[in-house]
Amino acid sequence: MATLPLYKQKVVEEIRLISRSERLKSLKRADFNPFMLHSEDIAVDLLTDSGTGALSQEQCAAEEEGDETYCGSKSWRALEHSAKSVLGFPYVIPVHQGRGAEHVVDFVLVKKGSLVPGNAHFDTTKANIEVMGGKPIDCTISEAYDPSSGLPFKGNIDLPRLEKILKKHGTKIPYVLSTITCNQVGGQPVSMKNLKESSALCKKYGIRFFLDVARFAENAYFIKKREKGFGKRSIKSIIDEMMSYADGALMSAKKNALNQSGGLILLRNKELFEILQPYGALFAGGIQYGAMSGKAMASLAVGLKEGVKERYLEYRVAQIEYLGNKLREIGVPIVLPIGGHAVFVNAGEWLPQIRWNLFPGHSLACALYLEGGVRAVEIGSLLENRDPKTRENRRAKWELLRLAIPHRLYVKEHLDYVADVFRKLSEKRSSVRGVEFVRETYPMRHFTSKFRLIKS
Repeated sequence: MATLPLYKQKVVEEIRLISRSERLKSLKRADFNPFMLHSEDIAVDLLTDSGTGALSQEQCAAEEEGDETYCGSKSWRALEHSAKSVLGFPYVIPVHQGRGAEHVVDFVLVKKGSLVPGNAHFDTTKANIEVMGGKPIDCTISEAYDPSSGLPFKGNIDLPRLEKILKKHGTKIPYVLSTITCNQVGGQPVSMKNLKESSALCKKYGIRFFLDVARFAENAYFIKKREKGFGKRSIKSIIDEMMSYADGALMSAKKNALNQSGGLILLRNKELFEILQPYGALFAGGIQYGAMSGKAMASLAVGLKEGVKERYLEYRVAQIEYLGNKLREIGVPIVLPIGGHAVFVNAGEWLPQIRWNLFPGHSLACALYLEGGVRAVEIGSLLENRDPKTRENRRAKWELLRLAIPHRLYVKEHLDYVADVFRKLSEKRSSVRGVEFVRETYPMRHFTSKFRLIKS
């Protein structure tokens, strides 16, 4: 029996597939950096799931009542109430997006020489720590970096390693960060057991335990489906327990909160809230809007509640699995198990002719766009950036291409098209060339650097 789609479409945008010669011109104009491509030149955009999804009719209706009052806005009060209800923290600071939350927290808590352990830190997370003179420490379990392993919770923190670091360097550690789900290792979830034990370790050594909750709802869904004892629990009760182990949380509201802008800092400690709040106003906007418009806050208040519905999460995860399995049928190596927001292609394995420092993931992103107008993003040594001290390129543990599926935007036919582009590309992948810098930028080099193809 065919699966009934979860949504029907009320507003549509026409997709235009430009010719191959036009795509080559577009890629050259973008200096072989997919971030610089024009949206109208992209057929299917899998660059990110951050702020790129479709709003519900309820969110659009809420936007019409958006209150743009600078302070005392009813839209802010609705958002604050929704955030407390869904996530369970008593203190909320609004910011413009996730990296705004990171900047505020790290500006106050991270000092020169600080260490911030956690599961694999993502690009903005790492950069915000490093620009303050701190050092992120990857404590992800080693099994996470075996792409073919079916381990259900590859996002877990290696607890013995974490305790060793806490014991030796506790005075240098402002907080430990667990990212749920962990984007950097393939969108992999963290188990409830690992969250509980990580929290207990931090309490033992008197160190704050924070969560990055951009994709918290997907993590809760995976706990329900994969972790023993949670199958009959509601998503809401699982979220409540996850959050109970944390002292605070950093959120991009552009992922599981289903909004197109916004972010939050969530805290339990009133004293820390009162310290951070003025810096939120300084860096991210007023204390009751955080650079979000009233419309955006009204939409987010609704999106937070929609994003935790089990029926929606089941549909979303099934979409990702569908694309991942289509690629596996073609013979494209991907990270297993398939994560909650994206399919991660093992570009280093699929393009063995390209050395790591010629960026196989980025090279594949360029080739994928040229072949079929599909945009994706590298997660590998390009994103790893250079060591702040030695200025040497840091080599990633693997070279991936991320195919992130926007929320509620694409349907089965779009995913079939993406798989077909990979099928065509697979016949000529030995001819895909690496890339080198024409201009390298700092600190977030993958966003704005310029590249050229190496000569064959």
